[in-house]
This record gives sequence, structure tokens and C-alpha cells, in this order.
Amino acid sequence: MLPAHAATSVRGVDELERDLEDLVTETSFSGVVRVEEGESVLVEKAFGLANRAFRIPNRIDTQFGIASGTKGFTALAVCALLEQGVLRLSTPVRSLLGDDLPLVDSEVTIEQLLAHRSGVGDYVDEDAGIDVNDYLLPVPAHELATTEQYLPVLDGHPRKFPPGERFAYSNTGFVLLALIAERAFGSPFHDLVDERVCQQAGLTATAFLRSDELPGSAAVGYFSVEGPRTNVFHLPVRGSGDGGIYSTVGDISGLWKALFAGRIVSIDWVRELVRSRSNVTRRSGARYRYGLGVWLHATTDTVILEGYDAGVSFRSEHDPHREHTYTVISNTSEGAWPIARFLQEGLET
Repeated sequence: MLPAHAATSVRGVDELERDLEDLVTETSFSGVVRVEEGESVLVEKAFGLANRAFRIPNRIDTQFGIASGTKGFTALAVCALLEQGVLRLSTPVRSLLGDDLPLVDSEVTIEQLLAHRSGVGDYVDEDAGIDVNDYLLPVPAHELATTEQYLPVLDGHPRKFPPGERFAYSNTGFVLLALIAERAFGSPFHDLVDERVCQQAGLTATAFLRSDELPGSAAVGYFSVEGPRTNVFHLPVRGSGDGGIYSTVGDISGLWKALFAGRIVSIDWVRELVRSRSNVTRRSGARYRYGLGVWLHATTDTVILEGYDAGVSFRSEHDPHREHTYTVISNTSEGAWPIARFLQEGLET
């Protein structure tokens, strides 16, 4: 049974920690939790194992995959190019695609991709009710190490609807953004994110790591709370615009602070990033809004990054006005969600 309330005032820290420990035990949570209020870190704790074979525990500074949380980084990298004038929100994607991916509508723009309103066919279609623990990649994982290598995977998917008609979450759309940004920038997308986002925000532990050569500081992703099965054959060996970054709870905190201080892109572009483009009701029935690469609370100014994949679950919410933040990262497919629901109640009170 979930605790009824997660107090996020300083006076409630002891209660928060006790309730959190109970929930961690109940769910066998593996990962790291961080809760902040203003400049105070109320809770920052690691649980479970980063590597089950060698019994290596998770630590506060362990790097975890954040799956689609990467889309926020992609949006910021693209916004940096928009601010520089290299691209425009109205830039037709076809102008940089050339003859590649002929089924992508010629009217699709950068803004539509960022807002999931492009209608492009998706190579991993989450609207189809997929099971993330299935083998979803149409090619071997090792063949997806650079953004250009995604082209055969993205090809051959008919559009869902005319560009701009409605919202439809699209992984293909964010790989396309990475490809377009890479061609406009003239360097690999991974370098663009590092230079224009991570370095600007002072993030020292965030990077597109290869799953077949993870450093000792990174957690291995597992399907369930028990068992040795990892996600190494289920995800691209190195991610791109739709997912694949590894990060820490400390770096995610630094990302929020740098973003709303205007250190990554200007405050004007931050406002553009968090301006709602769509009202969205998810399969769970939960209501949200969506900006450019970020989820938005249905009625408040809270901004959300979220990622879910085989061996990965991640959610971070930041209320820029109340300065409340929580981040949950897990190296199991479902591990973050009970903890995130528990903390979300506290953030909204």
C-alpha cells in the first residue's frame, strides 16, 4: 500500500524518509532518489545493485540510462541552434533530409517534430501498446551507434496524419531532430549535446555511453527486480535523439537549475520550450500538456522529463516557482513508477 502523503517541507523530512524506505522495501526498488526544496536537498539515497553479477551497489553518483528523458536534451540542443539562427522553428525537415526518408511529408517542420505533431510514422510506435521488454529493434543493437545509422530503421513507415493535425508521441521524430541538428551543426549529434547542453549546464556525468563498454560508474539495466537478464540486446548500443543518455540525479538537478537560469538557452527560449502545444490524455487516463521536448503538468507550471524502456525507468519533475524537484532513476523497467507516484503527491501539495 502506498503511503498517503509525501511531505516535502523541512519539518517533514524524517517522515518522508521513513515512508520512502518502507516503499523501497515493499517494491524492491533499485536506483536513486533525490528530493529538493529550494537549495536544500531533503533526500538523496541510493538503493539496490548497479551490477548484480558482481554485487556492486548503486551509489548517489551512479550513472543510469534515462531513455526518453533524452528528448529534453535533444530539444535543448536544437533550441541552441535555433537561437543561433542555424535553424528556424519553421524550417522544413526536407531541406536537410534531401532524398533520405521519402515518406516523411515535405511539410513537416522542426517545431512539429519537437512538439510531436509531425505525423511521421514511428519506428517504435508507443501508441500501439508495445511491451518495452520485447525485442523491438528491427536490426541488431550494435548496428545503431551513430545517428546516420538509424536511417534504414526510420525508413518505410507511412505517415499517421497530415503535419500539424494533432499530437502523437514519436520516437522517429526525435531521431529526425538529431539527424537534422547533426547535419546543420556539421558534427556528430552526441558532440552537439555535450557542447551545447551538458557543458553549458556544468553536467560532468551525463553522456551517450555505449552499452557494450559501460564504465564502472554506470548501472546495468535489468528487466525486473530480480534475475540476471539485462537490456543489452534490447536497446541501441549507443542512443540518439529519442533516448540513450546516461545521467545522475545530481546532473538532472543541475540541468533544471541551468535551464531556468538561462545558461543553456536564453530565458525567451526557455519560455518557448515550456509553452504548451497540446493537451494530452495518456493511456493511463492521466492528463498532461506538451511543450517542445518536455511534458507539462495539466494545470501548473511543473515541467517533467520521463523515460521508460527495457531496464530503464526515470522521472523528474521540477516546479520552477515553488522550487520543488524530485528525481527517480531506476535500472529496472518498472522500478521508478511507485516511487515517482509517491513523490508526485508531495510535490503537488
